[in-house]
Amino acid sequence: MTEKQTAGHDNFGEFAPKFAELNDDVLFGQVWSRESKLSAKERSLITVTSLLTQGMFGPLEYHMQKAKENGQENLCQLKFKVVCYLIL
Repeated sequence: MTEKQTAGHDNFGEFAPKFAELNDDVLFGQVWSRESKLSAKERSLITVTSLLTQGMFGPLEYHMQKAKENGQENLCQLKFKVVCYLIL
């Protein structure tokens, strides 16, 4: 079971409450937690791959750590494969 995400509320709750709600309650609460559709390990693989291909390196460190916690052990191979496709 995934832990309750509160980063949106913690960082943007007063400034942008609707964004905080969408981030924490919808994205992480409803979408990310659908374990019957994709496992946390599979979701982590997709998320890290997506962040790499978009060049979104800010949130990448957090999501790579979560991927390791979710059992994703071959992140070096993932990064290598994605980079190969990006430069070819």
